[in-house]
Amino acid sequence: MTTIKPFRIAVPQADLDDLADRLARTRWPDELPDAGRDYGIPLQQVRELAEYWRTSYDWREHEAELNRHPQFTTEIDGQNVHFLHVRSADPDALPLILTHGWPGSIVEFLDVIGPLSEHFHLVIPSIPGFGFSGPARERGWGVERVARAWAELMHRLGYRRYGAQGGDWGAGISRALAAIAPENVVGVHVNYLPTPPPPGWTGEAELSEQDQARLARIRQLMVNRHPHQLLYAARPQTVSYALNDSPTGQLAWIAEKFTEWADPASKISTDRILTDVAIYWFTATTASAARFIRESMSSRPSPGPAPLGVAVFAHDIIQAIRPLAELSSPIAHWSEFDRGGHFAALEVPDLFAEDVRTFFQDLR
Repeated sequence: MTTIKPFRIAVPQADLDDLADRLARTRWPDELPDAGRDYGIPLQQVRELAEYWRTSYDWREHEAELNRHPQFTTEIDGQNVHFLHVRSADPDALPLILTHGWPGSIVEFLDVIGPLSEHFHLVIPSIPGFGFSGPARERGWGVERVARAWAELMHRLGYRRYGAQGGDWGAGISRALAAIAPENVVGVHVNYLPTPPPPGWTGEAELSEQDQARLARIRQLMVNRHPHQLLYAARPQTVSYALNDSPTGQLAWIAEKFTEWADPASKISTDRILTDVAIYWFTATTASAARFIRESMSSRPSPGPAPLGVAVFAHDIIQAIRPLAELSSPIAHWSEFDRGGHFAALEVPDLFAEDVRTFFQDLR
């Protein structure tokens, strides 16, 4: 018998006290004069964030905000799975599963729950190994295994026909879900879609000037991978000792990504960033989240038959190239936005929610 249990976040006060003590005792590194961002996130920025986290940020306020949404846990394939389940007032609403990425969490979707729940029954899980799903306890929890778990989760909730949405890892998981459950997934919407050229491709001259610039950026990142990707792929356990022991280290590691991957004009609140960081800290999921890259390295799921909607945000890490995307998937919906970055649901929740709604409105 499978059991779905109600869940509420309740971080012990002792953990909050320990966090404050650790932040106060941070052993700060030195920094070269006028280093700027040449060597990583600046010392002054992290000092200010850590001091705000220690003295002004109110975890209980944000814990209460999270707890205003119905939450549950269930065990799937031997792993605890935590999820928000927000039903629409419309009984005929389409179910929609929203999947976060790294270094995100369920926090990514807090600002779109309101507008999206007008049109969808929302299921917002924490990827196994992330957040309140807790650390993954065995090998193999990569993209495809998570997608299989999502198919089982939606089945347990009684949803036979549903949509999937995601960015970052959530995009890959959503597309894998469509391949695993083709009879159930009516459409997939992504706000991140890598489009490297396939081997032997010779169509670069036919691309627009904009797409050629995007291709150059993609090739640059293929050669110079993000440092965390290389580290997580090779030695995820080793770096985790430092990050799991130092809240300031965890803060710097994640805050850097919110700074560099977001639209500079976006106004993601410091409290939203700290809530995301705090979830990694309190759940001690740094190591298992880091392992996700390595566990997914051999995963190359074929796209499912469901219609694909793509939202391209101007300041994301990369921008998808439609002619290359269409080589592997028929595109049913394509939107381009001149603002927003990698964390679209946090940065531009209005644009994000409307694009999701528009894509799925004809699939209900």
